[in-house]
Amino acid sequence: MKTINKLVLTLFLFVMSFAYAEEIPPAPASAARGGTGGGGPGAPASPIDMYVYVLSIVAIAFIIFYTRKYKSVKA
Repeated sequence: MKTINKLVLTLFLFVMSFAYAEEIPPAPASAARGGTGGGGPGAPASPIDMYVYVLSIVAIAFIIFYTRKYKSVKA
C-alpha cells in the first residue's frame, strides 16, 4: 500500500471517530443547584460489556492463527 493511501485512511478513520462521538448531556438543573435528585444506578451497561473477556480471547486466538498461517505460507 502506498504511503498516501495509508495517510488518507488514517485521516478518514480519525475524522469519522469524531463524527460518531456521543455528546455528553449537561447536568440537570436540580443537580446544578445542589438539589438532592434521584440516585439511580447510572447509565445502563452496554451489551458488549458482558463479552469483553470472550472477545479478547477470540482476538488473541485470531492473532495467533493468522500469524502461524502467514509464517507457514512464507516459509
